[in-house]
Amino acid sequence: MSDTSTSACKQEAGVIVPIVNLKRCEGKGDCAVVCPEHVFDIRRIDTDDYQQLGALHRFKLRVHGMKVAYTPNADACRACGLCVTACPERAITLARIGAP
Repeated sequence: MSDTSTSACKQEAGVIVPIVNLKRCEGKGDCAVVCPEHVFDIRRIDTDDYQQLGALHRFKLRVHGMKVAYTPNADACRACGLCVTACPERAITLARIGAP
């Protein structure tokens, strides 16, 4: 699998990072399963992040178990795009580091 994943990578690590929209993410974990670089961690949403959401998004998170995807290893991302394709909520985008 790593040979196939590596050939699909478009950048060196540290150029592109995945951005997770916490208003869309339901913590299903598809991104973590497909990521060859182990960028994602599915866990309970941080209190600060939760408090910044509106009532509707808070309710949605409660329904879906209060879990979201975080990217503790974002600097390992090689922009293969598998996470973007795998996310059923379309909650992940790829962005160049330092881009406005």
